[in-house]
Amino acid sequence: MSVAFVKEPNEDQVETLPDRDLGTDVNLVTPRGLVQLDAELQRLGDAVETARAAGDKIALATLNRDLRYVHARRASAELVETPSDAASVHFGSRVTIERDDGRRQVFAIVGIDEADPTQGLVSYLAPLARGLLGKTVGDTVTAGANEAEIVKIEIA
Repeated sequence: MSVAFVKEPNEDQVETLPDRDLGTDVNLVTPRGLVQLDAELQRLGDAVETARAAGDKIALATLNRDLRYVHARRASAELVETPSDAASVHFGSRVTIERDDGRRQVFAIVGIDEADPTQGLVSYLAPLARGLLGKTVGDTVTAGANEAEIVKIEIA
């Protein structure tokens, strides 16, 4: 019987995983973000070799898909140098805001791949970051459902 009629994959077959969506937005990165992309390429390359040596075809398919994605992100990365001044908010700036309830929060505006809101790293595409860009200390921005005042801008 032909393999085409068998429901179970044979041991040499591995599903081809669809590529991860690269999006259409410009891939801006900070110097730190570029280092992270390079480190991820190295990590994935090492993991591919380990999976290949172990004969783990499923892991290899996943890792190769992720490697293609990170290669594409690295190839499309547009390095934005650290801002030279802290007079206004730029890509790469670290901004402290004070919310209506008195809470202060610090955010750095970074590239898509290095964003991690739990660490205060906000993608430049996020609504908060878009609202902060170009503003200066004392300006008010929308932060969630409320307003917040920019109290400090630093070079990240």
